Amino acid sequence: MDYEGRRERLVARLRREGLAGMLVTNLANVRYLTGFTGSEASLLVTADRSVLMSDGRYEGQIRQECSGLEVAIRRPPMTWVQLVARQVRRMGLIQLAVEREHVTLEKYELLREALPACTLVATQGRVEALRQIKDRDELAQIRQAISVAESAFVSHWAAWEPEVSEREWADDLERQVRRLGADGCSFPPIVAGGAHAALPHARPRPVMLGESDLVLVDWGARWNGYCSDLTRVVPVNRISPKFEKLYDVVLRAQQAAFEAIRPGVPVDEVDRAARQVIEQARLGRRFPHGLGHGIGLEIHESPRLAPGQHQRLKAGMVITVEPGVYIPGWGGIRLEDDVLVTRSGCRLLTTLPREAHAWLVSF
Repeated sequence: MDYEGRRERLVARLRREGLAGMLVTNLANVRYLTGFTGSEASLLVTADRSVLMSDGRYEGQIRQECSGLEVAIRRPPMTWVQLVARQVRRMGLIQLAVEREHVTLEKYELLREALPACTLVATQGRVEALRQIKDRDELAQIRQAISVAESAFVSHWAAWEPEVSEREWADDLERQVRRLGADGCSFPPIVAGGAHAALPHARPRPVMLGESDLVLVDWGARWNGYCSDLTRVVPVNRISPKFEKLYDVVLRAQQAAFEAIRPGVPVDEVDRAARQVIEQARLGRRFPHGLGHGIGLEIHESPRLAPGQHQRLKAGMVITVEPGVYIPGWGGIRLEDDVLVTRSGCRLLTTLPREAHAWLVSF
């Protein structure tokens, strides 16, 4: 991972905006810029220096993961605010950008009191804008996260048992993801049978899979910090006419979105391409969420593909495409795949079959 190059790109962006330095506090952003994987750290970045700040628990880990990076360790009774203020004064900064969405109001006010000679500038999305475009190393991690997630699902699906509950299936799926070498699942898996699948973010229940005629599974793996995110619907024993009709609508909506993806296209246009297919089937009210989102070090990253979002796609973005239709009292159909935006369109990174009959199980 080219961490130094990433910091240089951040500094170049800050310079264009007339900012002398930045305090990075979002742990995903810190990891992106340094490679540090611990749970307590901040990064102070200027044109001349980058200082990683943490506490004594992580001193050894930082030496292993961030060799060559300047480090400042906080030791009791020093507070985080005192450590940051000391480093800012040592670097002679009279202006400092902070991540407004990742610093509490309390810490912001304490920093301002501790640094009366330094102007704090609240910024948003500066590092996240860099993270949107994945480099070659990041794409390799995401592809591996996808591969593990797919392998775990296929092996788990092949051993489908009617007396296993939604909750047990979700727990076993996560164990399989870990057995295959991943950090774990990128979020708690959703396993929802029958009418329960009408809830887009259903929580697995102690209800047996054999009691449902369809099971929606939404899961992903995290590999070296990078996430994958997939959804498939498993028909149980048979594919009913209603299931087939709704599944076809969602499948066509997803395909319409794929065909709309290319650099320069506003994200709401991609959402609209899928949504129009669902609306034409008179199911518009049954698609209550956005079409997708970016993935990377976090499971939900920018861009957000949804109505009213006007950001334009760029080559190198990795996004999910997940149209869905949810019928209260019956169930839900959602298909989700991970897509790389290319110079001429898009490339599907996930490889699992998208056709319903591929996942039919019979007891």
